[in-house]
Amino acid sequence: MSADAEIKRMSREQPPYYWQSLDFARLMTDYPPPPAYFNTVYRMPRAQLRELREKRFMTQIARAREIPFYQRRWRETGLGAGDIRSVSDLTKIPPYTVHDIRDSIARNPPFGDFMGVSPEDGRRMPLVIQTSGGTTGLPRPMLYSPQDREIMAILGARRLTMHGVRPGDLVQVTRALGLANGGFHIREALWKYTGAVPVMTGSGNVTPTRRQIEIMRAWGVNVLIGFPAYLRHMALVARDELKIDPRSLGIRALDSNLGIEDRKPIEELWGAPCHDFYGAHESGMIAADCVYQNGMHIQEDAFIVEILDPVTGKPVPEGEKGNICITSLFKYSAPLIRYNICDVSLIMPGTCACGSTLVRLEKIFGRSDNMLKLRGVNVFPEAIGALVAEEPRSTGEFFCIVDRVGAVGRDEMTVLVEAADPSVDTRALHQDLERRLHDALAVKVLVKVVQRNELDQYTGVSQVTKAKRLLDRRKD
Repeated sequence: MSADAEIKRMSREQPPYYWQSLDFARLMTDYPPPPAYFNTVYRMPRAQLRELREKRFMTQIARAREIPFYQRRWRETGLGAGDIRSVSDLTKIPPYTVHDIRDSIARNPPFGDFMGVSPEDGRRMPLVIQTSGGTTGLPRPMLYSPQDREIMAILGARRLTMHGVRPGDLVQVTRALGLANGGFHIREALWKYTGAVPVMTGSGNVTPTRRQIEIMRAWGVNVLIGFPAYLRHMALVARDELKIDPRSLGIRALDSNLGIEDRKPIEELWGAPCHDFYGAHESGMIAADCVYQNGMHIQEDAFIVEILDPVTGKPVPEGEKGNICITSLFKYSAPLIRYNICDVSLIMPGTCACGSTLVRLEKIFGRSDNMLKLRGVNVFPEAIGALVAEEPRSTGEFFCIVDRVGAVGRDEMTVLVEAADPSVDTRALHQDLERRLHDALAVKVLVKVVQRNELDQYTGVSQVTKAKRLLDRRKD
C-alpha cells in the first residue's frame, strides 16, 4: 500500500475516542458520585436497593454467559442457562479464586479467557491495562473498559470523600505508579470526582521518603494516602531523622487499607484520623469507613458481598468470620460472579450512627490462603503484626521466617522485630514479646530483636507500597 493510500485509509477510520464511549449523564444517574451519593444510595431504603441490585445482577449474569471462563466452569458444574433467575439463586453458582484466574492465564496466555475483551477490541473501544501488585508470581493483567474504569473512579471518590477529602485539597498519594492498579486508580478518582488535587509522589523507590516529606511540607499537602506500614515509616523518618514533628505538617486526614493494623499509633504520630477501606485489583473500591470509623460501608449498588466458610465454601451467618466473596454489578470487561478473594472479614450486625442503610464489613483479619499451620495451630502473619504494633519499644516493623528444623523436621517460626531506638533493652523486649505472642497465638514462636531499619531488606517498606511479611522456607 502506498503512503497516500495509507493516509486516506487512516483518515476514514474513526478512533475509539474515550469521550464518545460513555453516556456520562446516564452514568452519573446510575452511579451517583459525591456529594449526590450521600443523599441517594448511601441512605437508600433497603427494598429499593434490592430492586436495583436484582436488575444489575441479571445483566451481569447475561454478560458472564458470553465469556469462555464462565461458560466452561458453569458447564462443568451442570449449571444451566435458566438456573439463575434472581439474586436468590446466587449460591447455585460455583465460587472461584485467584488460582482459577492464574490457571486461565496459563491455559490462554497472556491474558487468559476470564475477560470478555482482548487488546484487539481496542479498535472499537478505548481500553487500559493495569495489573495486580504481583507480590506473588507474575502480576495479573486486567483490561478495563471505559465503563469499568469510570465507575471504579466514582466508587473511589465516594470513599475519599467519606475520608475527608474536599475540593481544593492537596492529596499526596504514596502508592506505586506503574503496572499495579492502586496508584492510578486513586489519581482518576481524585482528579475526576472529588475536586481535590492529586500529588502523585508514588512509593519510596520513586520518591525517597525524605523528599516525600519535603514536598508535603513545601506544598501544603493536607491529606495523605498510603499503606499503613509506609505511613508509619514516613512519620518516623520525619520525627527521628528530619527532626520534624509529623503533627506539625498540617495533615488533616489519612487514608489507608488498614487490614488488621491498629490505626491509633498511626493517628497519634500524625495527629489526624486514619480511615480504612477495602478494595481489590479486579473490582475497585468495595467498602470504606465513615467519620465514625465503625466498620466499612459496602457500596451495595455496585457489589454483592458474601462471607463464605473457608472450608465448605458455604455462606456463614451475619457476624461470623469467613472469606469475602464478591459479585460485581457493573463490570463489563471481566464480570466478577462469586469471586472468592480469600480475605477474612465479617458482616457487622446493626446500623451505623451516620444514618447509612448500607451493610458494613468489619476490618480485614488476614487472608485465609496466607494462613499457615505452625505445629497444628493456624497462624496469620497479620495477627502477629497487630501484636507487634502494640509494643511501644518497637517501630512496629516485623518479618516472619518459618523453617523446618532438626532431625524430626519441627516447624519453627522466628519473628524479627525492630527496636524503636538504641536505648531499648532488647533482651527484655525479646522476652516480653515472646510471652505476648505465645499467649495470643497459643503456640510458641521465637522473637529476634534487630535495630531500626534492618528489616527493610526483607520487607522493602521504604521502597515498595505493600510490604512483605513472610518467608516460609518449608516450601523451598
